[in-house]
Amino acid sequence: MTRMLASVADAAEAEVALRFAADIIDLKDAGKDALGAVPLETAKAAVALLARRCETSAALGDPPYDRSSLLARARALAAMGVDFLKLAVDRQTIDECGEALKKLARDAALVGMMFADEEPDFALLPELAALGFKGAMVDTRNKRGGRLLAHLDVARLETFCSQCRSANLIAGLAGSLEAPDVPRLLLVKPDVLGFRGALCRDHNRSGPIDHHAVTLIRDLIPRERPEAETSPKIDWRLLARGIIGGRDYESEIDRVFVRDFVVSALIGAYDSERRAPQRVLFNVDASVRRHAAHADDMRAIFSYDIILDAIRLVVGRGHVEFVETLAEDVAAIVLQHARVRSVRVNVRKLDVIDGAVGVEILRERA
Repeated sequence: MTRMLASVADAAEAEVALRFAADIIDLKDAGKDALGAVPLETAKAAVALLARRCETSAALGDPPYDRSSLLARARALAAMGVDFLKLAVDRQTIDECGEALKKLARDAALVGMMFADEEPDFALLPELAALGFKGAMVDTRNKRGGRLLAHLDVARLETFCSQCRSANLIAGLAGSLEAPDVPRLLLVKPDVLGFRGALCRDHNRSGPIDHHAVTLIRDLIPRERPEAETSPKIDWRLLARGIIGGRDYESEIDRVFVRDFVVSALIGAYDSERRAPQRVLFNVDASVRRHAAHADDMRAIFSYDIILDAIRLVVGRGHVEFVETLAEDVAAIVLQHARVRSVRVNVRKLDVIDGAVGVEILRERA
């Protein structure tokens, strides 16, 4: 399950985030840089208010780091009961502070922050694991320089999450995220999604947290239900529908589509097709169960971005031999969304003949 991290400035904001069910409450001064540290007294008050009712994290400040100051602050926060400590990591930081961080990691759960707008080096992830870090997170350094997905596409982010899992690190994503980003990023299965601006009134990250904005983000991230809530509840309308044929009413199905989306893909069974990408065209139709909420509510929308990102993910994974594989993998990703009832995927190779060759498949939810 993906958990929601809410960055807060003080105890009052921590209380709002807790009330609306954030999984991790992160202490950070949003008026400073990406890892602005709150005063220790502010952190102490927030941790005392939360009283272990959820996990907490705190930023250790931005580099360059003075080792003695870094260690002193980290140990003070850990002694208060902060669960995770976040600091920026790059080649220079590891080379200069690696031994000190290794000792610190024995007493505190460290999360290494990389920045999407500064060419993050994912090759450092195994080194972080070897130093004893518990997690890694991709964020953006310049909060006016665009959202996370403006710097790294979903294929790169899937690679990051996959490499974190291989290294037994928690994988987190943040970076000026907005509500429409949430369903897209859920496709790559991060352990944590982090927010600040999206939780604030008018998306002003330096302003106060707004409970309506927090609720919207919280509702977009599926929650792990307590065991007592996992027994199925009867929807009598659905039961009646099952008696008369088990089909959704046509009036309750929306069709969300992508037309004529052309990408470059490494595709083909011939050796000659392994050396250069080919143009591949996708047409995808998803039949989506209509949500009860009003259509201008983000929670009611199945976005065409999910289809586009499914295609980008599949193509970004590398060479495949058959268009059938592309079609099946795209269909499988789209069908992960609980409201998708069926998906039709048409894939055409455009560089084989003067025209197109390909396949069309229809897959339905079991």
